[in-house]
Amino acid sequence: GLGVWAVSPAGASRTYSFTSGNHAASAAFAIDGSHLVITLTNTSTEDTRVPSDVLTAFFFGSTADLSGLSRVSALLAPGSTVILDPDGPPAGGVVGGEWAYKLHGSQLRPAHGISSSGLDLFGPGDRFPGADLAWPPSLAGVNYGIVSAGDDPATGNGGIMNTGGLIKNAVVFRLGGLPTDFGLHQLGDTVVFQYGSGLNEPSFSGHNHNSGPQIPELAVWQFSAFVALGGLALLRRRRA
Repeated sequence: GLGVWAVSPAGASRTYSFTSGNHAASAAFAIDGSHLVITLTNTSTEDTRVPSDVLTAFFFGSTADLSGLSRVSALLAPGSTVILDPDGPPAGGVVGGEWAYKLHGSQLRPAHGISSSGLDLFGPGDRFPGADLAWPPSLAGVNYGIVSAGDDPATGNGGIMNTGGLIKNAVVFRLGGLPTDFGLHQLGDTVVFQYGSGLNEPSFSGHNHNSGPQIPELAVWQFSAFVALGGLALLRRRRA
């Protein structure tokens, strides 16, 4: 028989966020037909002065089998811009060549990651469609990571000013291949936000703030698969 796509109500989304000191971010998930659409935003109002304040990755889990997800696009969100790239904003806002998606682990212990930095987990073959926009060749460093909403482009140490490009505000990621019966309630209750270019740099757990049914927090076992891939310490900082 014909399958019926799970469709979220108009405007429906599931948002995860955190605030801790000068770090703050959100990840909003929505369903568009067979696509999972995720908007990642650096919501801090503080100036971004050092690489460890650049939002470079996030990790999420699901009780559903999402092993068929594919990379469709990574675009600048409306109102977002690129700073510190002498070539200016990329054509069409396409930043996919600087961001990657990869599923680690098994169906029983999935850990989905999207990152602008290699983190010893992501490689060139994991990138979204698009050109490599800045040196070093992606994925490396913090270039094309996301700086805060309150960033002053005229400030920052050498690790900021010499990145070759950073994104101010947000990126919208589109992943195809959603199961026909997938619903946003099948996402975990926790998203892990990663800053800087190494897993030993700041990371924070962001929690779902939507009303409605909840499923148990998955963070501990969702990300355990990373341990064997290089000693992932994503849950080192468990701050809401």
